[in-house]
Amino acid sequence: MILDTLDNLGNYASLNPLFAEAVHFLQNTDLAALEPGKIVLEPDRLVVNVNAIGPKTADEAKLETHVEFIDIQVPISASETLGYTPAADLPEAPYDAAVDMTLYEGKAANYFTLQPGMFAIFFPADGHAPGITPTGLKKIIIKVKV
Repeated sequence: MILDTLDNLGNYASLNPLFAEAVHFLQNTDLAALEPGKIVLEPDRLVVNVNAIGPKTADEAKLETHVEFIDIQVPISASETLGYTPAADLPEAPYDAAVDMTLYEGKAANYFTLQPGMFAIFFPADGHAPGITPTGLKKIIIKVKV
């Protein structure tokens, strides 16, 4: 997992062959103006999801992991709390290949808050529980093929 500010996002472009395009999108797009929906930058490899998320508590947030994709998550309209537990510390659970997701019961081991202007990168080894917010928010999730 990586946490940082969008000002430093370019420092991570070399971590994956598709990260440079994701960085370019985030640095050259008016993110606040985007409407909820999906933007395909490279079919089946690099997809931007613009999500409007309603209020959610830590008890309601499910831990998840992915196998095929890395998440770059960016809160836009408000702060967002996320849970984190290393995947190695999570119990076995069924993987749904159709949506590239494993969901886990229970709460995360750790929590942190992202402010607008920050981002988190979650790799397949990172269990994360996104979307914890008392008021709801708009956020960007870029799905990057591993």
